[in-house]
Amino acid sequence: MSVDGISVSFGGLRALQEVSFDMHPGEILGIIGPNGAGKTTFFNVVTGLYPAQEGRISFRGEDLLRHPPHRRATLGISRTFQNLEVFKEMTALENILIGMHVHFRVPLWSIAARLSNVGAEEWKARSVGEEILHFVGLGAYRDRIAGILAFGHQRLLEIARALAVRPKLILLDEPAAGMNPKEVSSLMDLIRRIRDERRTSILLVGHTMRLLMGVSDRMVVLDHGVKIAEGTPEQVQSNAQVIEAYLGKAESGAPD
Repeated sequence: MSVDGISVSFGGLRALQEVSFDMHPGEILGIIGPNGAGKTTFFNVVTGLYPAQEGRISFRGEDLLRHPPHRRATLGISRTFQNLEVFKEMTALENILIGMHVHFRVPLWSIAARLSNVGAEEWKARSVGEEILHFVGLGAYRDRIAGILAFGHQRLLEIARALAVRPKLILLDEPAAGMNPKEVSSLMDLIRRIRDERRTSILLVGHTMRLLMGVSDRMVVLDHGVKIAEGTPEQVQSNAQVIEAYLGKAESGAPD
């Protein structure tokens, strides 16, 4: 993915200003910055929730900004959200099936009715869904109602649903929010496995420096919508401007 001069304004507020960087295939790229830095705004531009007034984002030979959100999903882009967006009244498997609509024509009414006499395509979708649940460590919770799962498991379920579209690029927005240290360690392993085993590039936003520094190949630092640094975690960690302006604030866990 190549990001070239992306600018976004809301009224008189400049949320992103000429942000540019390249992301390599198979890379885990972290984006950091304190509250108001523009991290989630950038995610929303990539996925089509917000328009960009200037710039271009190239992905697999396409200009993403020319396509509606559903077309970006078919190109291979999926995401999670800072605030959980699971379907709490559905089972874990049903949540995954909802995320598969790009590749499988699974009727939503058949999912809601939990029918046993669905067609071959639906059975195939369920098989793929079960594999994804096992991949993220939720295989035992296949038929559990999502709303009663532990918070950390709901985070994993949202990642599993994002994987259901077979993404080439997955955007993880604060995936470690609310997790304890043990869950963060498991999440770090999962993120690496998504990259290595599913050959998926990962764009990662968060305030948990242990996670960001631990799994990112490179990092981009935003300051009120402006890119101020880019490099490896070690390079960013030793950047005086970043240390002074961001890392201390980000470690506090303030939301974006």
